[in-house]
Amino acid sequence: MSRPVAVVTGASRGAGVGIAHALGMHGCTVYVTGRTVESGGSAAGTIGETAAKVTAAGGEGIAVQVDHGDDEQVAALFDQVARDHGRIDILVNNAAVIRDEMMGRTKFWEEPINVIDTLDVGLRSSYVATVYAAPLMVPNGTGLVVFTSSSGAVHYAFGPAYGVPKAGTDKMAADMAYDFRDVGIAAVSIWMGSLLTDRVRGIIASNPAKFGHILDTAETPELTGHVIWALHADPDVMALSGQTLIGAELAVKYGITDEDGRQPPSYRDLFDVHPPAQCAHVMR
Repeated sequence: MSRPVAVVTGASRGAGVGIAHALGMHGCTVYVTGRTVESGGSAAGTIGETAAKVTAAGGEGIAVQVDHGDDEQVAALFDQVARDHGRIDILVNNAAVIRDEMMGRTKFWEEPINVIDTLDVGLRSSYVATVYAAPLMVPNGTGLVVFTSSSGAVHYAFGPAYGVPKAGTDKMAADMAYDFRDVGIAAVSIWMGSLLTDRVRGIIASNPAKFGHILDTAETPELTGHVIWALHADPDVMALSGQTLIGAELAVKYGITDEDGRQPPSYRDLFDVHPPAQCAHVMR
């Protein structure tokens, strides 16, 4: 039996690395996209390193350099997938620009205008990737499109340059699911919690007394990858299509634990924060 084919965008570092790694553990062929091909400087990770992790985990990692702000490069990526495999089973829209200036305790008008580039590489890039992926899914009558998101969609988190694209991501999943519903493709948005990325692990290690508490509630990016695989394998996944789902709650639903057997808490339980329901009314 051939390997399931996945595309994980923005996988040179952060959440994308862990998601791709986990899908590799489940034997997937994973196209790993991103701009970083050489380590050094401030860059923490490359697409080649992520692809190697996928392969070492039991899958097949394929690194493809893509600037998701360039539509032609995105089209070329999916042309390559079409030539090599002729289909996509899982698309994970994770690529996003996150500028340091937007993560401080500043007012939005005190930040450089380019922090709103999240609408281009983040929101728009997810739309473009899905447009190009759809023709590689529709003929098979099956597939899963996942948008990585966060609870910042419904509460203040760092400011509008962060929260607005998250809210748009959740809405995009809902609307795309409506168009996909008759062709057997599921689209969902997944809220990830605080993530134990390599950067965060380094911060914790630098001062365990001050930052060790993060481990009480944080989750690894791999957890999201295992959840995505469980969704892909769920014969009833179409019942969830169009919804914004909390990754920690899906982990409980599918019996998935994180490293060391931990069960990360849901933001619903921690902060009474939860996704809103999409209204049923349709205009065509």
